[in-house]
Amino acid sequence: MYLNKAIIIGNLTRDPELRSLPSGVKVTSFSLATNRFWKDKNGAKQEDTQYHNIVVFAQQAELVAQYLKKGQSALVEGRIQNRSWDAPDGTKKYRSEIVADRVQFGPKAGSGGYPPAASGGAPEGVDTGGAGSHPAEPIKTIQYPDENINPADIPF
Repeated sequence: MYLNKAIIIGNLTRDPELRSLPSGVKVTSFSLATNRFWKDKNGAKQEDTQYHNIVVFAQQAELVAQYLKKGQSALVEGRIQNRSWDAPDGTKKYRSEIVADRVQFGPKAGSGGYPPAASGGAPEGVDTGGAGSHPAEPIKTIQYPDENINPADIPF
């Protein structure tokens, strides 16, 4: 049995672009950015940002183009696909992308979601009163320790 499944959550790096194939099927493409944070062997915090090309077809393509905008978060489930083509200059071009089976929209700006931290957003762990929530009620989150964990100390 083989499996080709990708699940990512990130922020749109550009507005979605809606096009039509010659057959009339709608296609929307956009890009998501994901971040990874870790501490290196010297204890310095490191960050890595990856950019993912996303392609959506049919009715879902129209909905994505209509409702998603640059900067919004989205969850994408789909399969990884690699394409190649000959560029006009004679070189071979390659592209990896995620062909989405499902796209789940994140919160819209100004609809109870937090503004960016630099603009004085809500403090960490505090709900600002979005739909169906209670103001100043802490969000239940896992607090991870700052120090490195030794695998030998784990009791199982």
